[in-house]
Amino acid sequence: MKTPLAIALALAFATLTAPASCVAQTSAMHTAEASEDARFQAIYQREWAWRQQQEGSAGEEDSPNNRIGLPDVSPAAQARRLAMWEQVLRELDGIDPSKLSPAERINYLVYRPQVENLAASVRFGDFEMPFNADSSFWSWLGFMGQTPLRSVEDYRAYIAMLNDVPRYFGQHIDNMRAGLARGFSVPRATLDGRDQSIAQVAELQDPTQAALYTPFKQMPASIPAAQQESLRREARQAIEKSVIPAYANLLTFFRNEYMPKARTTLAAEAMPEGAAWYRQQIRHYTTLDMSAEEIHQIGLKEVAQIRAEMEEIIKQVGFEGNSPDTRFQDFLAFLRSDPQFYAKTPQELLSRAAWIAKRVDGQLGKIIGKLPRNRFTIVEVPPDIAPFWTAGRGGASTYWLNTYNLPSRPLYNLPALTLHEAAPGHALQGSLVMEMGETPAFRKQYISAYGEGWGLYSEWLGKEMGIYETPYEDFGRLTYAMWRACRLVIDTGVHHKGWSREQALAYLRDNTALSEHEVTTEVDRYISWPGQALSYKLGEIVIMRLRAEAERELGEKFDVRRFHDAILAPGSIPLPVLEDEIRRFIREEKAISNKP
Repeated sequence: MKTPLAIALALAFATLTAPASCVAQTSAMHTAEASEDARFQAIYQREWAWRQQQEGSAGEEDSPNNRIGLPDVSPAAQARRLAMWEQVLRELDGIDPSKLSPAERINYLVYRPQVENLAASVRFGDFEMPFNADSSFWSWLGFMGQTPLRSVEDYRAYIAMLNDVPRYFGQHIDNMRAGLARGFSVPRATLDGRDQSIAQVAELQDPTQAALYTPFKQMPASIPAAQQESLRREARQAIEKSVIPAYANLLTFFRNEYMPKARTTLAAEAMPEGAAWYRQQIRHYTTLDMSAEEIHQIGLKEVAQIRAEMEEIIKQVGFEGNSPDTRFQDFLAFLRSDPQFYAKTPQELLSRAAWIAKRVDGQLGKIIGKLPRNRFTIVEVPPDIAPFWTAGRGGASTYWLNTYNLPSRPLYNLPALTLHEAAPGHALQGSLVMEMGETPAFRKQYISAYGEGWGLYSEWLGKEMGIYETPYEDFGRLTYAMWRACRLVIDTGVHHKGWSREQALAYLRDNTALSEHEVTTEVDRYISWPGQALSYKLGEIVIMRLRAEAERELGEKFDVRRFHDAILAPGSIPLPVLEDEIRRFIREEKAISNKP
């Protein structure tokens, strides 16, 4: 085996003895790469710095601590953003990707679609519909209470943000009025009860009970006690005089104006420019150029395949049901109603999730080579948003678990949920992204098809790791897989084929073991957030196909740890770029195995 020194000397000798024309050609290529790299880097570094200022400073360029600020979401600010992104796209037209270095070429393939999607979002006026059945600008604000504050300056910037809430909410209300006027709104059918998350803040009597007050309950000891009390007093006043009235004003608008005037149609394609807008949503969330009809047919095929696997488990456990014709539905009814499958207390659910996560922890090193240093915690979903949130959600440092309505949180789904949201899913993948080091910051932005595809693939990995201990938990895995396959059918069914809400509810209810609460919450999410739900199954299909290709091409040389490292190493990237990267990985693995 050659030592690194021997290899370096050999390379140096080859360069010295190469024909002068070859050396000159190589040097010219490197010079061209460096020049094109520098031009491209100048574009994205300038735009990224500008974008950060836009997202965090309420439009004030000289904000001293803009990471805690609120953005300017007015139409004028949106127009300035569109002009900037269109200018950036024109500049990118002048970059030749073939002349970029390999690293910058990947950056280009990630960055350009990112800017295209940002520009398209403004062009279509997405800011006029700033919420859906899953998330909203007012519920997102509640998470600001988890912002780590360390200095007096941090706390003052945070209080300034609290006092800025009326301006921020007012701009959103103006935008929503414009959306209503042109028929661009969340469908009326999904709005019932959504006002409760606003009312919980609007009707607060004690400012210290607001989630936004959380950072003031325990402050750093480095801040003198008298100053702490002064900051707490200012925060209480800001919440009482600014935040609560802003929520009250939003609540009045939501109940008296938005709900009565929201559109009565469901389909995205029924809105102004709806067909083009839905196609853009598909492109944005899936990173693929596919039609709604293509996706619908893929969904039907996946549903049929998973249904056959579910039927096998029903046979395995010996469940008979009332008759062969109703056995599947009878089994779903059994799962939804038998007390053995449900936690009695929130703590029981949290503890069970922690136990599953720890069992997974012991297996991760067997399937992934490079593990992150960062760790995650398990936290309950805040009560003001829990009624309309999903069962759980994961990020780099947190796995949020929904303990609201325990009869809708079956334990047989918990292993799949934990694998997806915690590790090896979002918490692990997100932590690796955080630790990517010198990678440009825009590369750390979340791409749904990649992240959710990996999350769903992680549920399947639980099978390999031995995490599913009973046939019922394995059925839970399949019901989650079926849930994501049904999304392909329902999302395109509603937004392209004109399905009714009842038709969508029946399809999800009849094919999965999700609780009725989850069925309703999920369908309303698909109706009000077109395209996003397509990313999960389409992303997983690509990753599974790439794994099968790697196993076939590499045979006994296939190393699952190296394969997963190759999937995770680049962070969030579009699926076509991931395919190119894994095929490059396969070629490199072949070259290594063919060396004498």
